[in-house]
Parts: sequence; structure tokens; C-alpha cells
Amino acid sequence: MADLPEVDIYTDGACSGNPGPGGYGVILRYGKHMKELSGGFARTTNNRMELTAVIKGLQALKRPCRVTLYSDSRYIVDAMTRGWVKRWQTNGWRRDNGEPAKNADLWRQILSLAERHRITWVWVKGHADNPYNNRCDQLAVQASQGDSLPVDEGYSG
Repeated sequence: MADLPEVDIYTDGACSGNPGPGGYGVILRYGKHMKELSGGFARTTNNRMELTAVIKGLQALKRPCRVTLYSDSRYIVDAMTRGWVKRWQTNGWRRDNGEPAKNADLWRQILSLAERHRITWVWVKGHADNPYNNRCDQLAVQASQGDSLPVDEGYSG
């Protein structure tokens, strides 16, 4: 895997109300190239938008890569680096307390997409000094304010 392309992915989600209209923003950086992605949903949650940003970023990769994925969501970074998601999956998408794991539909997609890449998960402080995270936040907020936003089919709240 040493010869894999190295890509940085920055992600963020936003929600006006929780639940409410939400959006995601993604920046992919590969060498001198940069690509921005964003979108939104009429009624969703902040965590779903954070997860969707990760999914959209990973889906944009055309081949296996070494990815450094930056998120200001402890929910995502901790779930991936501390093995929570794998444990939820092993437990039939139940948390240790027996409660259903939230957003299992999105976690399944992330696990499936992550299989083909070597990912380093990095937490960054939101609304701070990272210009890429700040730009992702702008993209997410802007997307959440769009007209005629689609329904988040996986949100059941």
C-alpha cells in the first residue's frame, strides 16, 4: 500500500435545529488539486450530516488511496479509532447498553467504503484555525439553506 495516492479529506456537517434542515461540506486535496462537495437535506440531524460528509468524500475517490480524513466530529473520529463501530456491527448494530446504534445505515456505508482505503482519522477543533474545516462548515451551512432540499431517507425522527 506504500504506492497508493495520498489524499486529504476534510469534512463537516451542519444542521439548523437538530433535527432540522442540514448540509454537509467536503474538501478533497490531492497534490495541487482540490475539489469541494456539498449537499443538504430538508430534515436530518447534525450527526447524520457529519457522517454523510465522510461518505461523500470517500465515494469521490476513484481508486484505493491513503487517506487522512479530518473531522471536527468526535462522534466519528472516536467511533472509528476506538473500535466502537466495529463493536456495534458485531453486536447487531446495538450499543453496549443494548440500545440500537444510531445512524447504522450510514455507518454501514462508511465501513464498506473504508475497506478499500488506508484511512487515518484525525479530529480537528471546529470553528478554529483550520481553514479547510472552516470552509467545509461554510459549504455545509450554505447547503442546509438551499431550496427544495431532498428528504433524508434514512432519518426516521
